[in-house]
Amino acid sequence: MADMLLQVSGLHAGYGRAEVLAGLDFQIARGQVVTVIGPNGAGKSTTLNALMGLLPFRGEVRLDGVDLASTELEDRVMLGLALVPEKRELFGTMSVEDNLVLGGYRPMKLRVPKWRDGLERVYELFPRLKERRAQLAGTLSGGERQMLAVGRALMSQPKLLMLDEPSLGLAPLVVREIFQIIDRLREQGVSILLVEQNARAALQVADYGYVLETGEFSMHGPARQLADDPRVIDTYLGAARPHAA
Repeated sequence: MADMLLQVSGLHAGYGRAEVLAGLDFQIARGQVVTVIGPNGAGKSTTLNALMGLLPFRGEVRLDGVDLASTELEDRVMLGLALVPEKRELFGTMSVEDNLVLGGYRPMKLRVPKWRDGLERVYELFPRLKERRAQLAGTLSGGERQMLAVGRALMSQPKLLMLDEPSLGLAPLVVREIFQIIDRLREQGVSILLVEQNARAALQVADYGYVLETGEFSMHGPARQLADDPRVIDTYLGAARPHAA
């Protein structure tokens, strides 16, 4: 389909001889937010790492029609994949702004005109980063570090932004702020693959969702439909605390 940005078929990946993913099939349309929810150890991060080229995989992965099977990590970045890892992996001894400028490597290399204008777009999304642009990244709070990690990824002008557990370890108010940002990005037409344990929040911002359990999808469907499904409610939503929403 012409509007399909990412097409994944028969994705197998793991660590050494231990296979974690048992042949996943999924797709993401351009401008769509897709979430993968599931328990710890289900293979959510493994999925993102395989797509990014951090892990070897078997199967077919196509980004905008390009087969990623034999492409290295740097090539995937240049093709438009961006991953915000669970640990954020910022350059702590560099300033906020220098971290963001480093994120602009792809458009700079592609000679995109005025790629530095992306800084202002990031500062508009995250006013706090603008206030702290000269501050060392290592001195930021957890929420600010997550904002910087997302902002740095956006500087690459990605075709697909992949977020690994963006709410992990953050205070409830900050979690809410992060998900509001994801919702704004969705409104701006940014394509997002969101891996998240906070199922309630993830299903609220996503268009479509997949439930991953022990390396296989047990359910999938429109996010609103999944959020109302008794099996999802019992297992992942339950009587979730009000702030989680």
